[in-house]
Amino acid sequence: MTPQNELRLLPWSSPEGKPCFLSTDDTGGFLTRLADNTEAAQLDAGAELLEHAVDVLADGEAEMEELRTLTRDLAAALRDALRVAISRGHRLPTLNADAREGNEGPRLPAAAFG
Repeated sequence: MTPQNELRLLPWSSPEGKPCFLSTDDTGGFLTRLADNTEAAQLDAGAELLEHAVDVLADGEAEMEELRTLTRDLAAALRDALRVAISRGHRLPTLNADAREGNEGPRLPAAAFG
């Protein structure tokens, strides 16, 4: 769930190459579903490309042009994966001050640790 009043980084850029954002609390809206599906497709494509890269590199006889293309495609897949990670990271719930300081959570007796 996107925190209220937070902008979601979308998994695509504007025609000018600028980041696109979505402001909504509707987790089932059209643009939210489109962004979720696009992220999933980008991550799936990256995983497939990684498998291909492993095969190409294991072959040992790849031509320079094939390696250039592979490198360009891997860079694009990494860019997409990082955008997904940033977007999802911003949507994680934040801990309050007590939790960050370790003052919140279950308390165990010393005997529980042996």
